[in-house]
Amino acid sequence: MIEFAETENVARLKVIGVGGGGGNAVNTMMESGLTGVEFLVANTDIQVLRCSKVPNKIQLGPQLTRGLGAGGDPEVGQKAALEDERRIAEYIRDADMVFITAGMGGGTGTGAAPVIGRIAKEHKILTVGIVTKPFDFEGKRRIQQAKRGIEELNECVDTLIVIPNQKLLSVVGKQPLSAAFKVADDVLCQAAKGISDLIQKPGLINLDFADVKTIMMDMGMALMGTGLGKGERKAIDAATGAISSPLLEENSVDGAKGMLINITGGPDMTLHEVNEATLFIQQKAHDDANIIFGSVIDPEMEGKMRVTVIATGFNRRSDLEAKVEMKAVDALPVVTPDARSYDKPAYLRTGKKLGDKHFHLQPTVNSKIEYETQYDIPTFLRHNNGH
Repeated sequence: MIEFAETENVARLKVIGVGGGGGNAVNTMMESGLTGVEFLVANTDIQVLRCSKVPNKIQLGPQLTRGLGAGGDPEVGQKAALEDERRIAEYIRDADMVFITAGMGGGTGTGAAPVIGRIAKEHKILTVGIVTKPFDFEGKRRIQQAKRGIEELNECVDTLIVIPNQKLLSVVGKQPLSAAFKVADDVLCQAAKGISDLIQKPGLINLDFADVKTIMMDMGMALMGTGLGKGERKAIDAATGAISSPLLEENSVDGAKGMLINITGGPDMTLHEVNEATLFIQQKAHDDANIIFGSVIDPEMEGKMRVTVIATGFNRRSDLEAKVEMKAVDALPVVTPDARSYDKPAYLRTGKKLGDKHFHLQPTVNSKIEYETQYDIPTFLRHNNGH
């Protein structure tokens, strides 16, 4: 008789909501019933932390901010996270995969998220960032801060999924402002759920943590799209919606070196429908793309089908490093003087006078500087000086 060990080797997934936007997203994830993951919220604002429904909380930088927030300054958010670096490391050290979610552009999320990403990577944890870019109406300063924060975070995580909030306007239409931000939270939730469900939930086609790691490790910027289908054409409609989603910043999955496809449906979902949706997406992908997919059964999806696509590897870091290594060393710039500019003597071109005490030559060993300096002197003076 064969006995199986009762210890379950289940991947430990943790989601960290950083700042106000990240905290809201994690609250949405909990309310949606996302299972199989542990949640943590981290913020500099003690009042926001107290209102969160998430049991695990870290107040960042209590000595620095005194619980009053980062004031929209990413540098304060960064310093606050560094103040609590040890507590963050203690929380994530036993995780196999960490999701870091934040609304970029403010102080805490923008500044602290890269610090948390670096800590996770130092612990050899698969780290995925899922963040939003601000709406245009939030102002140029916030947009510029978000851009810098995204660039920093991209260097500290394996894969970074960026949801441009402005693209959500085509989804929310003229709904109230609160509804627009709620949709943004739902999208962040769907991104995390689309990945975690493939690992945690049984389905027609199962994936394991190693499969997900293959697609997401060290892949850099990623795109995410999701589509919903109903009725007889639900497979094709869902797949079409996923790869033409307004959430895809470039509106295309072309050029992706890796694709993760989650197909979720009700108990009535057939293998034929899974095959139909997957083949449709494969036809749109790059020929050399590494595509893995899985299907998840959700009793609440009876008669419906949702397809979530995460495309990775557009700027894979190993490729970028190879390009840097192959780049030739730059030579000194070639100076090509414009003959017409020398029709006038140098003292007229530069506005200097021949008797000016500042008008003199300094000896130099730099041939480029010497070349340019020579032509600052009229020809008859160069000839007299032996040039």
